[in-house]
This record gives sequence, C-alpha cells and structure tokens, in this order.
Amino acid sequence: MNLTIFSHKLCWPSNNSSSGYATDGGFPFQMQALSELFESTTVVVPCLKYGQVTGETQLVGNNLTIVPLSQPLGKDLLRKLLLPTWLLQNFPKILHEVWRADAVHTPIPSDIGTIGMLLAFVLRKPLFVRHCGTWKIQRTVAERFWHWYMEQFASSKHVMLATGGDVSPPSPKNPNIKWIFASSVTMEEITACSTGRSPRSEDAGYRLITVCRQEIEKGTDIVIRSLSLLVDIPYITLDIVGTGGAIPTLKLLVESLQLVDRVRFHGKLDHNQVLQILKQSDLFCYPTQAFEGFPKVVLEALACGVPVITTRISVLPLLIEQGCGILLSEPAPTDLAQSIRKCIFDEKMYQSMSEQAIMVAKQYSLEHWRDEIGAQLQSAWGVLRSND
Repeated sequence: MNLTIFSHKLCWPSNNSSSGYATDGGFPFQMQALSELFESTTVVVPCLKYGQVTGETQLVGNNLTIVPLSQPLGKDLLRKLLLPTWLLQNFPKILHEVWRADAVHTPIPSDIGTIGMLLAFVLRKPLFVRHCGTWKIQRTVAERFWHWYMEQFASSKHVMLATGGDVSPPSPKNPNIKWIFASSVTMEEITACSTGRSPRSEDAGYRLITVCRQEIEKGTDIVIRSLSLLVDIPYITLDIVGTGGAIPTLKLLVESLQLVDRVRFHGKLDHNQVLQILKQSDLFCYPTQAFEGFPKVVLEALACGVPVITTRISVLPLLIEQGCGILLSEPAPTDLAQSIRKCIFDEKMYQSMSEQAIMVAKQYSLEHWRDEIGAQLQSAWGVLRSND
C-alpha cells in the first residue's frame, strides 16, 4: 500500500539526504516512522528552492519520496488571501498525487493538509486524519470545521486521531475518534540519554533549561524571574533553547534583572543538540500558558531523566502526575522558584523523579507511536505491507 501525506511543513533541498530534502522539528522523525508501516510513502509538502542548514534533519524513510510544491506566500491573513492563486498553480500536482495514492494521511491544522483531506474524501480514498493541535479548543472557523469534519466522518474506513490524552475519549459524538500521543524520541535515544547523564553535584552547579518556540505565552519570562529569586544558590544557571518573537523581550528582562552571567540563549538547535543539552541539565522548567496538544519536548526532557516543572495544561498532568515532576498551582515566579528549591535540595525526591521520568518516556517512544497508529490503520484498512 502506498501512503500519500499532505502537509504545510516547509522543507528544503539537502545534498545529505537520500530523499534530496530536509526539514526541522519532529516532522522528519514521524514521517520516517510512518513510512515503516507501508510499502512506500509519498510526502507532498511546500519546499524552498535553497537549503536551510541550521537545525535541519534529513527526510528519509522506507521507500520515502518527497513531492515538492511551491511555497505559499505571506503569513496569516495574507497567506489565506493568496492561497487560491497558489492552489491554481499546484492543483494538478496535488490532484495527481491523491489520485495515485492507495490511502491519504493529512496532519491538521494545515491549509495544504485540508486540501489533501477534502480531495481524498471526494475521490473516496481511505483517509487518516491526525489532529495535531489542541483538540478541545476551537477558536476559529477553521478549527471548528476540522472538529466538525472529524466527528462527522470518522468511521471504520476513515481513521481520525486527536493528539493529546484524557481518561475520556476525544468525542462523545463519535467514538471512532481516538487519542494519540506525539513523540520524536526512539527507544535507542532514551537508553542512550538516560545512561549518559552526569551525576549532579553542587560544585558543578545546577542547570535549569527550557526548550520551546519562544513566545510570551510559553512562560520563559516566568522562568527568568524565578531565577532572580534563586541567586542565593551558587552556580545556578538557565539555558534557553529556541527562537521566536519573545527573544528580544526576554534578553532585555535578563539584563534588567542582572542575570546575564547566569542565562544562556542557544537559539535554534537540531534534535541531537537538544538531547545533548538536556542530558547536561537538572530541571526542565515549562510554566506554559499556551494551548498545547502533546508537547514533544517534554518527552525529550523525560527521556533524558530530567524532571519537569510545568502547569496543568492539556496532557501535561497525565504525564507529570506519574511522579516525574511537579505541577504548579499557578504559573508564577514565586511558585516556580519554590518548586525548583524543593527539587534541588531533596535529593531522594529528585532521584525518584528522574528514574520515573525515564520510565514514563519509554511508554511514549516513537516506536510505540508508530505501532499504535499502525494497529489502528491495519484494523481499518487491512494489510499495509505485503510482508506483514
């Protein structure tokens, strides 16, 4: 069976990749994992004309082919206004790929994913829709449409999965919609990260870390303010990983609080670099107030045996309440600083949380993600690969 995937994820040419293309984030790992379920996989994505090396990961997999589309112009409203023109230019290629596919997968939210989803439905192709946003929040017309569509058409033929997790199913209206977690960490990486950790010592100092798209709602400013309440602890530092619109504001905050010698901004790092810096860290601080689906970076921290201090957002309580961190009563600097002190000075509790973090991460490995999706698809569509 040939699976064709439609996504808005921006990719670019890469001479180091067997497919000829690369991208960033968790997307390439998930594409590789999905390709292992099928005879062949075609990924239809917008592509730049030139490479973007910083933080890139090769797009590779089992008989995986990239079909490049032109890059949609503009952002937000401008992108929406220009999308019909883009669609006229790319529609023949999109239609051809849907027509020749045995089945279609569309991660959403995504304008390109939505186009692929609707064409697949019209052409009566088996459809796998994976909602990667926050399932329970519908603020826009598009979000309400995706929610309605999945509830309307999830069936034995059309597999619909919502990223997240809860004790209750995603939809009381349609029991065919199932939860799925998100992951970008393999069992091999979990083993390597958890066994390669350096023992903590006061002489070496304590390293706090936060990794995310750096926007104000992610709470990195709260982490910085909490650090200013911990300056009595010798050698405590903070690593900030990621780019985003909040970086200038965060740097000014660091300067105003006289924390320049304690805070390091690393910018954008690739997957392996993120794991390496997490291995050297003691606590992952993530007082997010953003709508979250299933933040993969939290799993990456847990995989490295790093306890997580975070908020009661989305699926985070289900992960952290297993004993691998602390849930804040509210995302405030004083509460975060108090939790950091508790973790640092209670060695027995810290060690227990670190060990449990690794156990939790193993439940959510990339292999388990692939196999859980594979079981759902095989139940709906039958044999996916001839050697199965």
